[in-house]
Amino acid sequence: MEKDRPEMSDKYIKALMEISRAITSEKYLEDILKLIVMVTAKVTGVEICSLWLIEETKNKKNIILKATQAIDREYVKDRTLDMDEGVVGYVATSKQPLIIKDVLKEPRFKEKDMAKKLGLVSMVSIPMHVRDEGVIGVINCFTAKPHKFSETEVNLITTVANQAAVAIFNTKLMVEAKVIQEELESRKLVEKAKEVLMRRQKMDVNDAFRWIQRKSMDTRKSMRDVAEAILLSEELY
Repeated sequence: MEKDRPEMSDKYIKALMEISRAITSEKYLEDILKLIVMVTAKVTGVEICSLWLIEETKNKKNIILKATQAIDREYVKDRTLDMDEGVVGYVATSKQPLIIKDVLKEPRFKEKDMAKKLGLVSMVSIPMHVRDEGVIGVINCFTAKPHKFSETEVNLITTVANQAAVAIFNTKLMVEAKVIQEELESRKLVEKAKEVLMRRQKMDVNDAFRWIQRKSMDTRKSMRDVAEAILLSEELY
Protein backbone atom coordinates (compact mmCIF):
# COMPACT_ATOMS: atom_id res chain seq x y z
CA MET A 1 0.00 0.00 0.00
CA GLU A 2 1.10 3.52 -0.69
CA LYS A 3 1.40 6.63 1.43
CA ASP A 4 -1.01 9.55 1.02
CA ARG A 5 -0.27 11.95 -1.78
CA PRO A 6 -2.46 14.14 -4.06
CA GLU A 7 -2.19 11.91 -7.13
CA MET A 8 -3.78 9.04 -5.17
CA SER A 9 -7.21 10.74 -5.31
CA ASP A 10 -7.92 9.40 -8.79
CA LYS A 11 -6.89 5.90 -7.72
CA TYR A 12 -9.28 5.88 -4.79
CA ILE A 13 -12.17 7.35 -6.78
CA LYS A 14 -11.73 4.58 -9.35
CA ALA A 15 -11.44 2.04 -6.54
CA LEU A 16 -14.71 3.18 -4.98
CA MET A 17 -16.43 3.01 -8.35
CA GLU A 18 -15.20 -0.55 -8.88
CA ILE A 19 -16.29 -1.62 -5.43
CA SER A 20 -19.66 0.09 -5.84
CA ARG A 21 -20.28 -1.82 -9.08
CA ALA A 22 -19.38 -5.09 -7.37
CA ILE A 23 -21.64 -4.43 -4.40
CA THR A 24 -24.67 -3.35 -6.43
CA SER A 25 -24.47 -6.25 -8.87
CA GLU A 26 -27.51 -8.52 -8.99
CA LYS A 27 -25.99 -11.53 -7.28
CA TYR A 28 -26.82 -13.71 -4.31
CA LEU A 29 -25.57 -12.56 -0.91
CA GLU A 30 -22.75 -15.13 -0.78
CA ASP A 31 -21.45 -13.92 -4.15
CA ILE A 32 -21.71 -10.28 -3.06
CA LEU A 33 -19.65 -10.99 0.06
CA LYS A 34 -16.94 -12.71 -2.00
CA LEU A 35 -16.87 -9.79 -4.42
CA ILE A 36 -16.51 -7.30 -1.58
CA VAL A 37 -13.42 -8.96 -0.07
CA MET A 38 -11.81 -9.68 -3.44
CA VAL A 39 -12.24 -6.16 -4.80
CA THR A 40 -11.30 -4.52 -1.48
CA ALA A 41 -8.07 -6.54 -1.31
CA LYS A 42 -7.31 -5.75 -4.94
CA VAL A 43 -7.75 -1.97 -4.76
CA THR A 44 -6.10 -1.53 -1.35
CA GLY A 45 -3.23 -3.93 -1.97
CA VAL A 46 -3.64 -5.78 1.32
CA GLU A 47 -2.64 -9.42 1.75
CA ILE A 48 -5.94 -10.62 3.19
CA CYS A 49 -9.37 -9.05 3.50
CA SER A 50 -12.01 -10.77 5.60
CA LEU A 51 -15.64 -9.94 6.26
CA TRP A 52 -17.51 -10.85 9.45
CA LEU A 53 -21.25 -10.48 10.05
CA ILE A 54 -23.16 -10.30 13.32
CA GLU A 55 -25.82 -13.00 13.51
CA GLU A 56 -28.21 -14.02 16.25
CA THR A 57 -28.27 -17.73 17.03
CA LYS A 58 -30.06 -19.33 19.99
CA ASN A 59 -30.90 -15.91 21.44
CA LYS A 60 -27.23 -14.97 21.38
CA LYS A 61 -25.31 -12.69 19.07
CA ASN A 62 -22.13 -13.98 17.47
CA ILE A 63 -19.77 -12.68 14.82
CA ILE A 64 -19.28 -15.16 12.00
CA LEU A 65 -16.63 -15.12 9.28
CA LYS A 66 -18.56 -14.98 6.00
CA ALA A 67 -15.98 -14.28 3.31
CA THR A 68 -12.27 -13.91 2.64
CA GLN A 69 -10.08 -14.20 -0.41
CA ALA A 70 -7.51 -16.13 1.67
CA ILE A 71 -6.57 -19.47 0.14
CA ASP A 72 -5.76 -21.17 3.46
CA ARG A 73 -8.81 -23.26 4.40
CA GLU A 74 -7.85 -23.28 8.07
CA TYR A 75 -8.48 -19.55 8.22
CA VAL A 76 -12.07 -19.82 7.02
CA LYS A 77 -13.17 -23.02 8.73
CA ASP A 78 -16.01 -22.64 11.26
CA ARG A 79 -14.89 -19.25 12.53
CA THR A 80 -17.34 -17.82 15.08
CA LEU A 81 -16.57 -15.27 17.80
CA ASP A 82 -18.47 -13.92 20.79
CA MET A 83 -19.35 -10.25 20.72
CA ASP A 84 -16.65 -9.48 23.29
CA GLU A 85 -13.99 -11.70 21.75
CA GLY A 86 -10.84 -10.61 19.93
CA VAL A 87 -10.23 -7.62 17.68
CA VAL A 88 -13.41 -8.25 15.69
CA GLY A 89 -15.55 -8.31 18.83
CA TYR A 90 -13.90 -5.13 20.12
CA VAL A 91 -14.51 -3.24 16.86
CA ALA A 92 -18.10 -4.49 16.58
CA THR A 93 -18.98 -3.40 20.12
CA SER A 94 -16.94 -0.17 20.26
CA LYS A 95 -18.16 0.78 16.75
CA GLN A 96 -14.76 2.33 16.04
CA PRO A 97 -11.92 1.35 13.65
CA LEU A 98 -8.83 -0.23 15.16
CA ILE A 99 -5.38 -0.01 13.57
CA ILE A 100 -2.72 -2.50 14.69
CA LYS A 101 0.89 -2.12 13.58
CA ASP A 102 1.92 -5.64 14.67
CA VAL A 103 -0.77 -8.22 15.35
CA LEU A 104 1.71 -10.46 17.20
CA LYS A 105 2.11 -7.76 19.85
CA GLU A 106 -1.60 -6.95 20.18
CA PRO A 107 -3.24 -8.61 23.24
CA ARG A 108 -6.71 -8.42 21.67
CA PHE A 109 -5.58 -10.34 18.59
CA LYS A 110 -6.26 -14.02 19.36
CA GLU A 111 -5.06 -15.68 16.17
CA LYS A 112 -1.31 -15.27 16.44
CA ASP A 113 -0.54 -18.78 15.18
CA MET A 114 -2.60 -18.09 12.08
CA ALA A 115 -0.81 -14.75 11.58
CA LYS A 116 2.60 -16.45 11.81
CA LYS A 117 1.56 -19.15 9.38
CA LEU A 118 0.19 -16.70 6.81
CA GLY A 119 2.86 -14.07 7.40
CA LEU A 120 0.50 -11.30 8.52
CA VAL A 121 1.84 -8.23 10.30
CA SER A 122 -0.32 -5.09 10.32
CA MET A 123 -4.08 -4.81 10.18
CA VAL A 124 -6.98 -2.39 10.21
CA SER A 125 -10.40 -3.49 11.42
CA ILE A 126 -13.41 -1.42 10.35
CA PRO A 127 -17.03 -1.64 11.60
CA MET A 128 -19.77 -1.93 8.97
CA HIS A 129 -22.50 0.60 9.71
CA VAL A 130 -26.08 0.77 8.46
CA ARG A 131 -27.99 3.91 9.38
CA ASP A 132 -30.69 3.20 11.99
CA GLU A 133 -29.45 -0.40 12.29
CA GLY A 134 -26.01 0.16 13.80
CA VAL A 135 -23.05 -2.15 13.23
CA ILE A 136 -23.88 -5.32 11.29
CA GLY A 137 -20.34 -6.60 10.81
CA VAL A 138 -16.61 -5.95 10.51
CA ILE A 139 -14.11 -5.84 7.66
CA ASN A 140 -10.46 -6.73 8.41
CA CYS A 141 -7.53 -5.89 6.15
CA PHE A 142 -4.08 -7.43 6.75
CA THR A 143 -0.67 -6.61 5.26
CA ALA A 144 2.34 -8.93 4.96
CA LYS A 145 4.76 -6.15 5.97
CA PRO A 146 4.74 -3.55 8.75
CA HIS A 147 2.40 -0.82 7.57
CA LYS A 148 0.96 2.37 9.02
CA PHE A 149 -2.52 2.72 7.60
CA SER A 150 -3.05 6.30 6.48
CA GLU A 151 -6.16 8.37 7.05
CA THR A 152 -6.97 8.09 3.33
CA GLU A 153 -6.70 4.31 3.44
CA VAL A 154 -8.87 4.08 6.54
CA ASN A 155 -11.44 6.41 4.96
CA LEU A 156 -11.48 4.31 1.78
CA ILE A 157 -12.02 1.03 3.64
CA THR A 158 -14.62 2.70 5.88
CA THR A 159 -16.52 3.87 2.80
CA VAL A 160 -16.32 0.37 1.36
CA ALA A 161 -17.48 -1.14 4.66
CA ASN A 162 -20.51 1.14 4.86
CA GLN A 163 -21.41 0.60 1.20
CA ALA A 164 -21.13 -3.12 1.75
CA ALA A 165 -23.23 -2.94 4.92
CA VAL A 166 -26.10 -1.26 3.08
CA ALA A 167 -25.90 -3.78 0.21
CA ILE A 168 -25.87 -6.72 2.63
CA PHE A 169 -28.73 -5.32 4.69
CA ASN A 170 -30.87 -4.64 1.61
CA THR A 171 -30.12 -8.08 0.18
CA LYS A 172 -31.18 -9.72 3.43
CA LEU A 173 -34.41 -7.70 3.40
CA MET A 174 -35.08 -8.80 -0.18
CA VAL A 175 -34.46 -12.44 0.72
CA GLU A 176 -36.73 -12.21 3.77
CA ALA A 177 -39.44 -10.51 1.71
CA LYS A 178 -39.16 -13.21 -0.96
CA VAL A 179 -39.42 -15.98 1.64
CA ILE A 180 -42.49 -14.35 3.18
CA GLN A 181 -44.07 -13.90 -0.25
CA GLU A 182 -43.41 -17.53 -1.17
CA GLU A 183 -44.89 -18.66 2.15
CA LEU A 184 -48.05 -16.62 1.53
CA GLU A 185 -48.36 -18.03 -1.99
CA SER A 186 -47.89 -21.57 -0.66
CA ARG A 187 -50.64 -21.04 1.92
CA LYS A 188 -53.02 -19.77 -0.75
CA LEU A 189 -52.34 -22.81 -2.94
CA VAL A 190 -52.88 -25.19 0.00
CA GLU A 191 -56.17 -23.44 0.84
CA LYS A 192 -57.37 -23.82 -2.75
CA ALA A 193 -56.30 -27.48 -2.79
CA LYS A 194 -58.23 -28.08 0.45
CA GLU A 195 -61.34 -26.64 -1.17
CA VAL A 196 -60.93 -29.05 -4.09
CA LEU A 197 -60.61 -32.05 -1.76
CA MET A 198 -63.56 -30.91 0.32
CA ARG A 199 -65.71 -30.69 -2.79
CA ARG A 200 -64.50 -33.79 -4.64
CA GLN A 201 -63.78 -36.14 -1.73
CA LYS A 202 -66.43 -34.82 0.65
CA MET A 203 -63.79 -34.12 3.31
CA ASP A 204 -64.03 -31.55 6.03
CA VAL A 205 -61.37 -28.84 6.27
CA ASN A 206 -59.23 -30.67 8.85
CA ASP A 207 -59.25 -33.97 6.93
CA ALA A 208 -58.35 -32.17 3.73
CA PHE A 209 -55.36 -30.51 5.39
CA ARG A 210 -54.19 -33.78 6.94
CA TRP A 211 -54.51 -35.53 3.56
CA ILE A 212 -52.24 -32.95 1.92
CA GLN A 213 -49.81 -33.14 4.85
CA ARG A 214 -49.67 -36.94 4.75
CA LYS A 215 -49.21 -36.94 0.97
CA SER A 216 -46.38 -34.47 1.36
CA MET A 217 -44.61 -36.75 3.84
CA ASP A 218 -45.21 -39.91 1.81
CA THR A 219 -43.93 -38.43 -1.45
CA ARG A 220 -41.22 -36.28 0.18
CA LYS A 221 -42.56 -33.29 -1.66
CA SER A 222 -43.52 -29.93 -0.21
CA MET A 223 -47.14 -29.24 0.65
CA ARG A 224 -47.04 -26.59 -2.04
CA ASP A 225 -46.04 -29.21 -4.65
CA VAL A 226 -48.88 -31.48 -3.52
CA ALA A 227 -51.34 -28.58 -3.63
CA GLU A 228 -50.22 -27.62 -7.12
CA ALA A 229 -50.69 -31.23 -8.29
CA ILE A 230 -54.23 -31.27 -6.86
CA LEU A 231 -55.07 -27.98 -8.56
CA LEU A 232 -53.62 -29.22 -11.85
CA SER A 233 -55.71 -32.39 -11.66
CA GLU A 234 -58.75 -30.21 -10.99
CA GLU A 235 -58.11 -28.34 -14.24
CA LEU A 236 -57.90 -31.64 -16.10
CA TYR A 237 -60.81 -33.20 -14.24
